[in-house]
Amino acid sequence: MLDTDTKRRIDSCRDILVGKVPDPKSQVEQITIALIYKFMDDMDTQSEEFGGKRSFFVNGFEKFSWSKLLAPSMGGQDTLNLYSEAIGKMTENTHLPALFRDIFKNAYLPYRDPETLKAFLKEIDNFSYDHSERLGDAFEYLLSVLGSQGDAGQFRTPRHIIDFVVRAVGPQKSDRVLDPACGTAGFLISAYKHILRENTPSEERNSWQLRHGASVAETSIESPMHYSGSLLTPIERQRIHENIRGFDISPDMVRISLVNLYLHGFRSPLIEEYDSLTQEEHWQETYDTILANPPFMTPKGGIKPHKKFSLRSKRAELLFLDYISEHLSPIGKAGVVVPEGIVFVGQSAYVEMRKRLIQEKSLIAVVELPHGVFKPYASVKTHILIIDKQIAKRTDEVLFINIGADGYTQTDTRQAVDENDLPVALELIDNFKRNQLESTIPSSKLDFITVKREHILASVGCHLVGRWYMLERTFRELWERMPSARELGVICNIHRGMHSNMSSPPGDFPLVVPAADRKTSADYSFDFKASCIPLVSSSGHGKADIKRLHYQEGKFALADTMCCLEAKEPEHVDMRYVHEYLSKFKDELLVPMMCGATNVTLNQNDIKKILIPLPTIDEQRRIVRGILAKEAADKLQAIGEEISFGITSSEEIVFDIKKQIERLLAIREASPSISLS
Repeated sequence: MLDTDTKRRIDSCRDILVGKVPDPKSQVEQITIALIYKFMDDMDTQSEEFGGKRSFFVNGFEKFSWSKLLAPSMGGQDTLNLYSEAIGKMTENTHLPALFRDIFKNAYLPYRDPETLKAFLKEIDNFSYDHSERLGDAFEYLLSVLGSQGDAGQFRTPRHIIDFVVRAVGPQKSDRVLDPACGTAGFLISAYKHILRENTPSEERNSWQLRHGASVAETSIESPMHYSGSLLTPIERQRIHENIRGFDISPDMVRISLVNLYLHGFRSPLIEEYDSLTQEEHWQETYDTILANPPFMTPKGGIKPHKKFSLRSKRAELLFLDYISEHLSPIGKAGVVVPEGIVFVGQSAYVEMRKRLIQEKSLIAVVELPHGVFKPYASVKTHILIIDKQIAKRTDEVLFINIGADGYTQTDTRQAVDENDLPVALELIDNFKRNQLESTIPSSKLDFITVKREHILASVGCHLVGRWYMLERTFRELWERMPSARELGVICNIHRGMHSNMSSPPGDFPLVVPAADRKTSADYSFDFKASCIPLVSSSGHGKADIKRLHYQEGKFALADTMCCLEAKEPEHVDMRYVHEYLSKFKDELLVPMMCGATNVTLNQNDIKKILIPLPTIDEQRRIVRGILAKEAADKLQAIGEEISFGITSSEEIVFDIKKQIERLLAIREASPSISLS
């Protein structure tokens, strides 16, 4: 576990650098280079203490040793000159293992302030290379500042999500493991820790968890030192190191990955600067486990992949998924974080990719994550695809799970909270793999459903949106309870708005917009009773949300970001009833239909599928009168409370009371059973 002193030292290093190196990624690079520099000297010192020889700072590189850098006789400018020269020449040191030469590749000092460097090196001097677990934990803490890694859609995956994916997939000790866009190597290290954990005696594992007061399901995969892996033979342990591999297009990420794996016990980590989408050297290789959160963003003009891809696309997220699918062994399994577009977009390449996952029997589960997982760096809707070729052959169903809470708030602060669906989701996935999935899990509100592959293939676009299948189940259950229920597409016409929200000329007609207050328009498009529905999320990127629906009568204009419903047979359908029903259940009926990784929208054609109870017209009107009467009574009560606190002026009080009494009288006239006393 990360101790307080180590955390303080890392924070102090960043505080020293921030004035000269404001970019978090550059700070990480400078700290990484300095730590490895210091650790090489520590290893030379340890070797001498045990009667050996120095092997890093030799043959002309003695002058660059750490002790020379920090010698009291060295002035600030002398230290800066020596350090800058050292990191620039380290790749020429033939006595360094290839790993260390790779780490120092293209290294340089991005500032020329001697005082900053001396303070920085003094803080680095407090770290020592002692093979303890603290180094790996410390480096993971350092990497947590990266978060967003630039403009390529590369968002560092939170550690608890990485661990969830790894546990859901379950890499084994004999597996060849790959991350084709490894970033900081988080997935690879988590896979290594998982393998150690699974090869540690259960009594030892349980003892560690009891000491730390955590259940098996709640414990994240901590430092490898917490689990000895004592059931592994030396040969098995060596093969695990040789079987874990990562590619990344960025030399900076390669450097960080190399250091991260090295500090977690890998003496010769297999991380390579390699573009998985455009280079072919490793195309023939296959892997038993692939774990990835590949970049979501596609550069202008699209990716230009090589010719070996079977999928014809220029989209990065599609090509990576195709790459992963193509490079799994016959017993392969994978866990991939994908943007929501992968599971629903209707373009041919997306549909083809989804069909392949179903038809080739590889996909076993889709886990929908909350929109705030990558905050504060991005609000983006994502899903996890779990692939397991062996399990898929034994079942004709796919498991869909909706994660409502991941243990943190969905705000930019991402504070820890008690609500966490991830442990129960892991239990669900494990039970599904064992063919022991129960229809419900006691004391859990987690939404999940299993869907037959043939049903998925028959769906529109072969979509993989779990909440849509859950909505189908809701409609099916409603139909069974209420045979009189009807689809909106059967009882209503649906019209798209045609007026600009921002630039329509004002006039005499109401312009219905998503906001609470209507605007005006010089002309109108519709003349009927209508329920008006927003088609764009009101909560911004990544989150599906509808604040309100509007009811409108007579001539009106409608914003082009909305649609409206019109009763086909007004003598049988009261539009106010339809409106009140949709308003009450918008979060259960309309919001789940919205989709999009960043721009979340509602397809008006999907609204046609919504099923609503349809009693007789008299019963519809009676229900509406009751709702309106309650609203009027609530308003009168609110006015009374405002009067008691002296909030409202006398003119406003008189006007509001008259208005609400008139409304109640109109309702009473239509329904004498309602009393005003």
